[in-house]
Amino acid sequence: MYVAVKGGERAIDNAHAWLAEERRGDLAVDALSVAQIREQLSLAVTRVMAEGSLYDPDLAALAIKQARGDMIEAIFLIRAYRTTLPRFGVSVPVDTGAMSCERRVSATFKDAPGGQVLGPTFDYTHRLLDFKLAAEGQEPEAVARGEAQDGPVPHITEFLNTEGLIQQEVDNATETPPDLTRQPLELPANRALRLQNLTRGDEGFLLGMAYSTQRGYARNHAFVGELRIGVVAVEMDIPELGFAIEIGEMTLTECETVNQFKGSKTEPPQFTRGYGLVFGQNERKSISMALVDRALRWKELGEDDLGAPAQDEEFVLYHSDNIQATGFLEHIKLPHYVDFQAELELVRKMRAAAESAPRRQEAAE
Repeated sequence: MYVAVKGGERAIDNAHAWLAEERRGDLAVDALSVAQIREQLSLAVTRVMAEGSLYDPDLAALAIKQARGDMIEAIFLIRAYRTTLPRFGVSVPVDTGAMSCERRVSATFKDAPGGQVLGPTFDYTHRLLDFKLAAEGQEPEAVARGEAQDGPVPHITEFLNTEGLIQQEVDNATETPPDLTRQPLELPANRALRLQNLTRGDEGFLLGMAYSTQRGYARNHAFVGELRIGVVAVEMDIPELGFAIEIGEMTLTECETVNQFKGSKTEPPQFTRGYGLVFGQNERKSISMALVDRALRWKELGEDDLGAPAQDEEFVLYHSDNIQATGFLEHIKLPHYVDFQAELELVRKMRAAAESAPRRQEAAE
């Protein structure tokens, strides 16, 4: 606590009151509601849920409002709240193959079985400011929209398996992966733990790492085999019933990249995969995650270590957590009076020693 600052707790209380005043802004402007944030800033809500490791749009919207739009502060609030929640069970793995897809595109197969669904996307916009949005009460024009793809929707990358051209993924469904939200990260990490870390990692950090792989700082020439966004059912086994029941649903973004692989002593030349899965609609994060996932697989694929940042497991996993990074970064603005006085005294002694050295040399001569 900032007790050393003049005023102590009283000053802190006043700072909190001032913060609340700044958060509210001009009283002549209508207050922003949690529902408005949830419905109209859904991509911001998605990011807070993903990096906060808690799927609850209402709480994420509340955190954004409380944090005045500071996304990392909102993520911090959600993670802190998450630690207070009891855990009453574990859901079964979601089946993304049964996703009700609102968007499904592939950069590798033009005529994908089931068709490509563009869905709501910025990809084809001209990035020009739309001043119609500044008009109060402006409603969007009604458009014809197709129905979401219901039922099983096969993953497009599986069609490469008909020729054996893509590496088969190992089915570890029977193994319980470690839980990063309850246990500290330990290295070396298996792929399941790495994917947990990446899915809740900072979007900007992962974007930078992914971009570096595309610029040559890793062996990672990738194509988007498939990018899909949609709703999946969440099921949970009920011991008393002896079978799983659906307890809810959530929106997910899934990306599989296809990467060239020249082969090794044990594997023939083929394609390999990178994988990304995040809460809500977050294409940039899921693609970045897939690229970094592939870069981190160099050892298990028998590739050479190129010394690229994205290939360094310890560097990527330990520095991708924005809450840990923020805490360590921002703590230096808190009182360090004793530490600094020690440093100050040391520098004074060093200066005194440096100034006296020429005089001693002159005296010796």
